[in-house]
Amino acid sequence: MADSTPTATKDVPLRAVQVEALVISRIIKHGSQAFPSVATGSLVGMDVNGTLQITNSFPFPVVESNQEGHDGSNAAAAAPRAKSNVAYQNEMVKCLREVNVDAQNAGWYMTTSMGNFINLTTVENQFFYQKEINERTVALVHDVSRTSQGALSLRAFRLSNSFTTSYKEGKFTTETLQKSGLRYQDIFTELPVTVHNSHVLTSFLHQLPSTPAKKDLSLPISLATLENDPSLTSNPLVPNLDSLDLSIDPFLEKTCDLMLDSIESHHTEQNNYQFYQRSLAREQAKITQWQAKRKAENAQRVIAKQTPLPEDEWQRLFKLPQEPSRLETLLNSRQVEQYARQVDGFTANVSAKMFAVRSNLLPGEAEA
Repeated sequence: MADSTPTATKDVPLRAVQVEALVISRIIKHGSQAFPSVATGSLVGMDVNGTLQITNSFPFPVVESNQEGHDGSNAAAAAPRAKSNVAYQNEMVKCLREVNVDAQNAGWYMTTSMGNFINLTTVENQFFYQKEINERTVALVHDVSRTSQGALSLRAFRLSNSFTTSYKEGKFTTETLQKSGLRYQDIFTELPVTVHNSHVLTSFLHQLPSTPAKKDLSLPISLATLENDPSLTSNPLVPNLDSLDLSIDPFLEKTCDLMLDSIESHHTEQNNYQFYQRSLAREQAKITQWQAKRKAENAQRVIAKQTPLPEDEWQRLFKLPQEPSRLETLLNSRQVEQYARQVDGFTANVSAKMFAVRSNLLPGEAEA
């Protein structure tokens, strides 16, 4: 339960997200069980003075489909806005309210792998929540791959006001993007996430027994020495020593491959837009030629004292190609940026470790 009186005023913007440790444990368990498929669920809690306190969660039912060629992962990703799941969510919130548990809808969560979550499905789900259910909701994104390496990856996102306005209009043409000034950085707004434990759990963690060493500890000579030291491994709150591993991050290569795929998709979208521009130029040239011919013909008809022909007939004879939506291009650009940040984080950690031990890696460096 939240430990503050909720003051859900729309005048106070959301500034942060506070998640209970139990909710995180449930999300991690759900994501591990559903991996490599996408796992989704609902979040409930309270909005207290601009901080969204998420105190409970429950998964959405598994979507069963017997249709041939139907992608089950796409159905699971779209589960938050499915009609059956919306009814299920309302029923669950009603039950929680009857037992006096926080029952304000706080958003939804999804699991992903390698940070691959910026797509049209995610945008549609979050837009559905901010428009239909509760405007002050967030999407919690849990990266199963990163968490499996010992570093919790949990991020909170909302659709920005500018993007929400453009998405309502449904127009993502070059002209509308220029007028609104919308960029790919403006699609999502990320909120800081903090983990909250109850006072009872915090007291329990501080009172866990740990026997102090009876003699002075010798300096370790390797990572294996630290891992096998009984005075360290017996302590349940011992720091994670995996961060001292000097091996290259195993996700770096996979992230680079995914980045190249996103760049290829972006290049395909650019080719489609260039094809539209060439088709538009050809049609406009035909229209210009037809208008010039019609004007010359009307001039001859005026001299012959005949009724001029209509000059706007080209609108019926010629059909201009429709400009493709630029939304996919914006999403691909935002996904490439996400991968680039991940690569930057991977290489920064590895470079720092290599710099710390360079005297052992480079011959003659220690003597210098």
